[in-house]
Amino acid sequence: MRQDKPGVLLVNLGTPDAPTTPAVKRYLKQFLSDPRVVDTPRWLWWPILNGAILPIRSPRVSKLYASVWMDEGSPLMVYSKRQRAALAARLDMPVELGMSYGNPSLKSALDSLMAQGINRLIVLPLYPQFSCSTVAAVWDGITSVFAGYRSLPSVDFIRDYAEHPAYIAALKASVERSFATHGKPDLLVMSFHGIPQRFADEGDDYPKRCHDTYDALTASLGLTDQNAMLTFQSRFGREPWLMPYTDETMKSLPAKGIKHVQIMSPGFSSDCLETLEEISEENKEFFIHAGGTKFEYIPALNDDELHIDMMVELVNGRR
Repeated sequence: MRQDKPGVLLVNLGTPDAPTTPAVKRYLKQFLSDPRVVDTPRWLWWPILNGAILPIRSPRVSKLYASVWMDEGSPLMVYSKRQRAALAARLDMPVELGMSYGNPSLKSALDSLMAQGINRLIVLPLYPQFSCSTVAAVWDGITSVFAGYRSLPSVDFIRDYAEHPAYIAALKASVERSFATHGKPDLLVMSFHGIPQRFADEGDDYPKRCHDTYDALTASLGLTDQNAMLTFQSRFGREPWLMPYTDETMKSLPAKGIKHVQIMSPGFSSDCLETLEEISEENKEFFIHAGGTKFEYIPALNDDELHIDMMVELVNGRR
């Protein structure tokens, strides 16, 4: 009889290997070459990407990465490794970390799991809300690696966990800690990474899943739309993205009498450039410059114990 031997693959987006222009250029090229991320026809996109975007953005983005880089490396990598180690310590099965883009690659993580003799793969993409541009890209990456295997494990793929009770409980605890430290703000803003509106129009249920998280968390905190708000950040390119935009919202709030905000990014399982620089620094500047007086960023769940508890619960639910 075939003995069941499961293993866990944790997946996040990825990060450059170093805060340098060459490393950032390599990373951005891989990321922005994925049709799940940018679906512009290749004949049109390739000259734009290689001739304009990479040469212009790479030096600028490398400086931003340098501003948030930790002693142990990129914040996303540091926290992802801590998450893997903490989860492995709680489970009696192999746990490996792979990135959709950059290192460690999905192939290296899957090769390691298969070398340890697993025959059932539990995939946990660290994206609480499904999107075709993130979770589906993980699926694509794994099947691409599997194309080179003679034998395949069975697969349990965790699509998302947008309103999982343990996830909401971890978010609630982080918000309550912030309220206790800084006082209750005029407005709690939940900023999710944006996607093109067209993706949603074509069937991606990401906006709904973001609203599912927002609804569950505000209910658990006893908040309403009068003192909480959902926005979308990090838009790229010229076509319309999901609205309202976080940056434009920050610029407009003080004129509406909102002087104290706390902001969190529940779609990010680890702090990274988009939270530590874009939200905590850039959007704070927008808000204060527009007349706001108090702005606090509530960190991502990172390797918080309740976050690891949630991962354990998700994995054990697939055993």
